[in-house]
Amino acid sequence: MSLAFILAIGAPAAAASGKKTAAEWLEQLGPALNMTSYRGVFVYARGANVHSMQIAHRYRNGIVEERLVMQDGGSGEFVRRGMKVVCVLPERGKVHLDQIIPSGPFAEAFSSQLVPVSRWYSAELKGDDRVAGYDVVTVALTARDPHRYSHRLWLEKNTGLLVKSHVRNADDEVLEHFQFTSLEITNDLPDSEFEIRTEGHEISRTLKAAGKLPLKQVQSPEALTEKPRMHGWKLGWRPQGFEPAAAPGAGKSQAVAFSDGLAAFSVFVEPAGRVSMPTGASRIGATTVYMRQLESEDKVFLVTVVGELPPASARRVAESVQVGEAFMVGAGEQ
Repeated sequence: MSLAFILAIGAPAAAASGKKTAAEWLEQLGPALNMTSYRGVFVYARGANVHSMQIAHRYRNGIVEERLVMQDGGSGEFVRRGMKVVCVLPERGKVHLDQIIPSGPFAEAFSSQLVPVSRWYSAELKGDDRVAGYDVVTVALTARDPHRYSHRLWLEKNTGLLVKSHVRNADDEVLEHFQFTSLEITNDLPDSEFEIRTEGHEISRTLKAAGKLPLKQVQSPEALTEKPRMHGWKLGWRPQGFEPAAAPGAGKSQAVAFSDGLAAFSVFVEPAGRVSMPTGASRIGATTVYMRQLESEDKVFLVTVVGELPPASARRVAESVQVGEAFMVGAGEQ
């Protein structure tokens, strides 16, 4: 996907020595995610769940090519060329391709269209470090309110490539952690590194670019307080700065996604059906799942909020959902 990052983040002016500001490093991050060619192995931890993947990523003739191979938990691989993704998982009969990271081993926050977020995060340089043998600069993005998490990014100095990241809560606890354990930044990547080698059932999908809101709409006070109406339901509250981004595929449910340019969450509304589902909040890493039942006249609906929100904020979003007559009629016809 095309990535454009933070153009103005409220960092201090550049020092007389000519060193980059936090804003300048973040501006470089967007192009680096797609346009840097490399191979390596990374780990991604969400709470107690830790996964390792091998990756080859190449940018050639304006096209992103990528191959990710699972290193634990069973065999399988994902191969991407441009917006087409092919998944091969021989030991599993089902995979959700919408959740595949399309532009490298990065949190979902970095895979959508990013917009200026200086109102919601403050950026600060935290010094130099080394990761996977490369010199890096550390940038802290601190949330300005309790409705989002803070981030810490380690960027390779020559390219701006993200080589390590943390998602942290208000107590500075690390909720999610991504890091390269081995890395080679190189343009010498042969075609053979992007060929499917796993035998099994192939599933392909053409990725859709994330929706982009006009900058005037993003920045206007009206856009920040508007209560968007979905297909038969409406959301009474969402944290400021989270704008409608896309409608994820959700079967019979009605769904919409929101992003503040860094974090994202989705709201799903569907008829509850006959199977009893657990309600309340659960969290894996930085991802909260909050479910509640909503009764409207003689119909029962299941409201689910999933994404990078603190549990209290996810609950407030879920409790603000209201179902309209159009959705109730549709639910009765299923």
